[in-house]
Amino acid sequence: MITRILATVITETNIARRNQWVLIAVLLMVLFSLVLSAAGSAPTGALGADRLSVIVASLTSLSVYLVPLVALLMSFDAVAGEVERGTLPLLLTYPVARWEVLAGKLLAHTAILVIAIVAGYGAAAVIAIAADPASVSGLGALWRLTWSSVLLGATFLGIGYALSSLARRSSGAAGLAIGLWLALVVLYDLGLLAAVVADNGGTFTTRVFPSALLANPADAFRLFNLTASQSASVAAGIGSAAASIPLWQSLCSILLWPIASLGVAALAFRSVEP
Repeated sequence: MITRILATVITETNIARRNQWVLIAVLLMVLFSLVLSAAGSAPTGALGADRLSVIVASLTSLSVYLVPLVALLMSFDAVAGEVERGTLPLLLTYPVARWEVLAGKLLAHTAILVIAIVAGYGAAAVIAIAADPASVSGLGALWRLTWSSVLLGATFLGIGYALSSLARRSSGAAGLAIGLWLALVVLYDLGLLAAVVADNGGTFTTRVFPSALLANPADAFRLFNLTASQSASVAAGIGSAAASIPLWQSLCSILLWPIASLGVAALAFRSVEP
């Protein structure tokens, strides 16, 4: 079993390297992290937070948009591409279970995400600590952001595999992936904001709104990181909003979402005809 999964991991890693996904993911994370490190460290004195905590708050906002996008771009053709190239029927003739194929793809893509995330956040941390040695106090928040970003990426990898299995064409899967990214990461929050404004402090704001935030993996990720780090909450300017939802609830959400999305992906992959 392990040998079959590792074979898939090696194959997917080679494909990602040929498609320049490793380089693209690392460059994106490093570039944006460095830009935010330069732009987000200016107000540290006024906020009373160390330089790295301010940068972590900025990186949290970056990760909400960038990590899901990179994950979906890597996974949208994981199944549809195999179907179009005609390699899926050949692959399934070997003594390998479908869940082993999916596990190999997940491990390979997650490894790429880990490399990109560590490179980006690490570069930001090095700059922050070099400029202000007191920033080492923010390493705990940065570590929390790192592993929760990996979980966020795994969630959207699973979603990408499910969309790829349902679409069975790379073009259709790409459209679904971008549409879902826009819906969950951009339009979802705008819709909630409009509903809160219209509700004017009513039942939706007090009861439905917190649950709606936890139901979105991107929002749960942001809430967890801002609630867990008081300095990051202050730096982000939304400390009271983050504190309104208990930490354990957002933690449960970001832990359960990868399992749920990968379960849906496995079910969708089982329905794909070779």
